[in-house]
Amino acid sequence: MAAASWDAVETSADVQGRIAQLWVYPVKSCAGVQVPAVRLDATGLAQDREWMVVDPEGVFLTQRSHPRMVLIQPELLDGGEVLALQAPGQVRHVVQPPAEAALQQVEVWDDRVTGHDQGDAVAGWLSAFLGTDCRLVRFDRSRQRPCSRKWTGDVAASTFFADGYPLLVTTAAAGTELAERVQSAGGPHVDLLRFRANLVLDGLEAHEEDHLAQLHIRTTGGVVTLRPVKPCTRCPIPDIDPATAASSLDVSTALAAYRADARMDGAITFGMNAIVLQGAGLVLEAGQPMVGELAFD
Repeated sequence: MAAASWDAVETSADVQGRIAQLWVYPVKSCAGVQVPAVRLDATGLAQDREWMVVDPEGVFLTQRSHPRMVLIQPELLDGGEVLALQAPGQVRHVVQPPAEAALQQVEVWDDRVTGHDQGDAVAGWLSAFLGTDCRLVRFDRSRQRPCSRKWTGDVAASTFFADGYPLLVTTAAAGTELAERVQSAGGPHVDLLRFRANLVLDGLEAHEEDHLAQLHIRTTGGVVTLRPVKPCTRCPIPDIDPATAASSLDVSTALAAYRADARMDGAITFGMNAIVLQGAGLVLEAGQPMVGELAFD
């Protein structure tokens, strides 16, 4: 596609706002890292879901079956090339993969992809904390994991170990609305950490990302253009408190009252999966302005 200028997209915009928060989740289903700035790659934010925990058969583990994963706090060192892990009761561990990391076929949802095994030391650390035999793999950057063309249409997008798409976008207002609904029902305070979004947008109405055909972000290097392509259906993970790993039904009960999505046959959705149309290689920063065009049926 031809590169869009900021003046052009701002003139045609239906909504405007800014990036309120940026989140990277280096290890799939573990805690996130809020960052002030991050490079945008075609596969998503740099280092997002680049590592994954797998069982002895190579099948991915998530909070759905191992909620304590949310208590594992990753740290990115040396420009994101080195990973460190912390968790309650565990000594901080800096991952030091073997010089010749073994290639392993691993499974994430319906995809079989190649990962680099990160060695016995981190496997033992994770297994001890999670109470199950598991290993850590890093995505093989020489390969691609294509996104479903059912949703990306004419764009051949790819991602790493994310559920299926490069980015998850939501609005700060959506988090505020949910928190108010949960608290009015007598539940605890909840926030957007439970939804594991990469971009949280301010200045938009709650869930306005549902209706965006495209959104554009002004960076110092040029314009980033993203296309929301698929509503994000929700599993039990938002019911898990990211601070304690305890689970309750407060969030899913609140969502069921107002977020059944006809586009997904009545499934509960929150946030939009998005792909990168323009601007891979540019740096996103909290506070950058964004505009978008609404999609009209």
